[in-house]
Amino acid sequence: MTDIARPWLEHYDKQASFNINYEHIPVFEYLDRAAKNYPRRTAIVFRNWKMNYKKLHETTEIMAANLRRLGVQPGDRVSVMLPNLPQTIIAYWAVLKSGAVCVMTNPLYMETELIHQLGDANCRTMIVLDHLWPKIKSVRDRIPVEKFVVTSISDGLSFPLNKLYKFKAKKNSLFTDVPFDGRRILPWKAMLEGRERISRPPADPRTDTALLQYTGGTTGIAKGVVITHSNMTANVQQAHQMLHSLGDRQESFVNVLPFFHIYGLTVGLNLPTSIGATMLPVPRFVPQDLLKVIKKNKPTIFPGAPAVYAALLHQKNLSPKDFKSLDLCVSGSAPIPVEIMRQFKKVADCEIVEGYGLTEASPATHFNPLSGVKKYGSIGLPMPDTDCQIVDMDVGQVPLPPGKKGELIIRGPQVMKGYWNRPDETANVLRNGWLYTGDIATMDEEGYFFIVDRKKDLIISSGYNIYPREIDEVLHEHEKIKDAVAVGIPHASRGEIVKVYVVLHEGQTMTKSEVLAYCRQMLAKYKLPRQVEFRDELPKTMVGKVLRRALRAEEEEKAKSKASRQDTRQETEGTEELELNNVPEAPEGLGKDIPRETALETEPRDE
Repeated sequence: MTDIARPWLEHYDKQASFNINYEHIPVFEYLDRAAKNYPRRTAIVFRNWKMNYKKLHETTEIMAANLRRLGVQPGDRVSVMLPNLPQTIIAYWAVLKSGAVCVMTNPLYMETELIHQLGDANCRTMIVLDHLWPKIKSVRDRIPVEKFVVTSISDGLSFPLNKLYKFKAKKNSLFTDVPFDGRRILPWKAMLEGRERISRPPADPRTDTALLQYTGGTTGIAKGVVITHSNMTANVQQAHQMLHSLGDRQESFVNVLPFFHIYGLTVGLNLPTSIGATMLPVPRFVPQDLLKVIKKNKPTIFPGAPAVYAALLHQKNLSPKDFKSLDLCVSGSAPIPVEIMRQFKKVADCEIVEGYGLTEASPATHFNPLSGVKKYGSIGLPMPDTDCQIVDMDVGQVPLPPGKKGELIIRGPQVMKGYWNRPDETANVLRNGWLYTGDIATMDEEGYFFIVDRKKDLIISSGYNIYPREIDEVLHEHEKIKDAVAVGIPHASRGEIVKVYVVLHEGQTMTKSEVLAYCRQMLAKYKLPRQVEFRDELPKTMVGKVLRRALRAEEEEKAKSKASRQDTRQETEGTEELELNNVPEAPEGLGKDIPRETALETEPRDE
């Protein structure tokens, strides 16, 4: 393709530059600089525990040395399976400083998902929460992990809450008995002992892998996205340009987005560390708890997802005072409804700025201007040094004019190195220097981009990717099910939910509850179907391929018909909606499996 026009350059904020002279540095260089420039600044606050940047720097390098003593070598993959805790931040930097590759593992993964990811990455060391040990124990003989570092939520608390947490855990039968042996299974505190410190720089940040971030594919098989140190630091430097006001004062980020998600990791950990900001990790998203964290700690930056903002808007007695400290709210991971943006602006007096990205781009590629024109419904302008094209969906080579729908393709310094051990799939999405996103989009005359649809059958529910083929395969394994297909259908607060269409073998009977109970045994919670419909047959092509889009079109027509009749009744018959008084549920993956006792509260909560 020939050189492209860049109409978006005319609409950049005057403080932002499209071209950056990049520093190719290790990601942990940001921690080194923060410790040098702001040693006494508070780096992390969690409940009654806090740590400054000098201590964080020292602790991570001691842990890095202890990881090396455990046998971790440069280039090894180390799994970090933790919710948002101080230990997660420490472990992330320690793994990178040891020279290893960090594999952020979703605590919600079921056994089959763990076996695949840990086996595919060949992780021989794992840092995990004690509450997740029963899950690890059940697959221990089927994963390559040889050494485990096990932490408890109490490790991130100070006296007396650390003692109180242990007492409450035992009282409520939440205490997990981990068989520490000092050799293969070690307690967290053992990794913080000693004086030796290590900080091993990569040979070349532009080629050395820092992160192996797992995503899904159209086949439902999770793939490891190979992200280099320079990929991540380039994305941070790009963010500095687009969010040019950051760092004018000491910032504080509230971290409700999980660090095991690439968006939460980049915007909630790498970016704040690069400016010496305070991080406020939130392990489990409960709206009232989040509001308490905001009121108490007064963060200035709030990276969120559409479902988080929607849930907060449904809380009683919400006041602008609750958000008085906020200067900037960022939304990503899924399209945010315009009405939510407007309502939040009205209530919080803080505008939500929307962006776009994908794991394969570390992740951010687009962002609305901070002080310039923001277009509701738009993902904004390409980040610095990020070229974008809308091309035809058949060949993927013909650039389309503004206003025409086509596939969004991207090139820039933040684009991944490729997929881990999958050269064919890498070649399919990285072509002639361009990343083919699979998203259908348009660009207007001013260079603002709009996501229209997805070329793939990906379902995005509450900001999390769900691959329907995986659900299909699970359903097909059931002896009573003859045929089945999963489809994403529109939902007011989640964006989409999973609905499954099931065809039973002749003579078999099965209830919707039985289908859901079976899925709960096989799938992570955020992938569970919310609706079940039994059919005699499924619509298919002449070659037998199920027409997902035909089923989705049916649901959209039902929704339109219902809206035209102004029928506002909540339909419950024939569905298995998991709603509570019409309040959006906490986004799956935001620490929902973490025990409620995490917060050490005794008063009732209004969720």
